[in-house]
Amino acid sequence: MPARLTAEEIAEESARLDSWQRTGGEITRQFAFADFSAALKFVNAVAVLAEQANHHPDIDIRWNKVLLRLSTHSKGGLTRLDFDLAEKIHALV
Repeated sequence: MPARLTAEEIAEESARLDSWQRTGGEITRQFAFADFSAALKFVNAVAVLAEQANHHPDIDIRWNKVLLRLSTHSKGGLTRLDFDLAEKIHALV
């Protein structure tokens, strides 16, 4: 399991993924789609990536909007796993 990132490392990674927002010990991003069906297709694609990485985001679905929150709960904050998965998710859209 990777180590928790330092504040400097988090700042570097956050700059690289400017579409994600840091909120405390997690990074978040909201995605908007044409409708509920498209939102669910996206969530299913995220699920495949999450299973492959054995790292799972918190997911909130509201009709055509999907909010993802990434944090390494076992480390109490952000690790490389969170930013790696965020980058893979970003490639989906």
